[in-house]
Amino acid sequence: MAYELILLEMADGIATISVNRPKALNALNPQVVEEIGAALKEIGANPEVRVAILTGTGDKAFVAGADIGSMAQMTALEAKRFSAAGQEVLLAMESAEFPIIAAVNGFALGGGTEIAMACDFIYASENAKFGQPEINLGIIPGFGGTQRLARLVGKGWARELCLTGAIISAQEAKEIGLVNKVFPHDQLLAEARKTAKLIASKGRAALRAIKHTVNRGYDVDLRNGCAMEVDAFAIAFTSPDAKEGLNAFLEKRKPEFKAGL
Repeated sequence: MAYELILLEMADGIATISVNRPKALNALNPQVVEEIGAALKEIGANPEVRVAILTGTGDKAFVAGADIGSMAQMTALEAKRFSAAGQEVLLAMESAEFPIIAAVNGFALGGGTEIAMACDFIYASENAKFGQPEINLGIIPGFGGTQRLARLVGKGWARELCLTGAIISAQEAKEIGLVNKVFPHDQLLAEARKTAKLIASKGRAALRAIKHTVNRGYDVDLRNGCAMEVDAFAIAFTSPDAKEGLNAFLEKRKPEFKAGL
């Protein structure tokens, strides 16, 4: 697929998706959502890729939110379709076979916070801002904000942010558990790539198993979550990754995990 509103790069086991509407502060519209979904499929079909980074172009915004001009023209049915399409893509991000790091380089408001939360974890620049300000427009989050935010930071913070429409800094987002790490603006992508490179050096089968087991186990009780882990642990042992990793340890050498597993 030819992309118009995102950039996609794949090299050295790392894919980078950049929302590319800097003049519109990388705001989401139906085409952006569709292109991100297509990029996820393209990345998933590449056996060389083990990890992805999601970011925005320019210095001001990661994704500043939904395109309000586009939304203002929607009927209720069109709004429902837009919300459903966004939800589908964000669920695809969570269920992708590869981890995704959000590198939030500026405003991440509304849909921007929502898309960042669908990534496996968030790195932010000191310039980043987060929030769910939909209530200021008389609407509510539509891409999973009322659900993922509560799961990540607790109901109290989720309710406060959604009910007030408050915008918080990267440091505040880190303090409440939304963001993993905060970096100087000019170091953000380098730091995200450093972590992505480390992840890309691991076995793909184990990466997939860890991501899926954490996600699937989060919403069940501990006993059932641990049972999921037992099964995933056993399945991991059937992969060539496991044989290579264990033998490399015993032979005191660095493992060489193969692509496509």
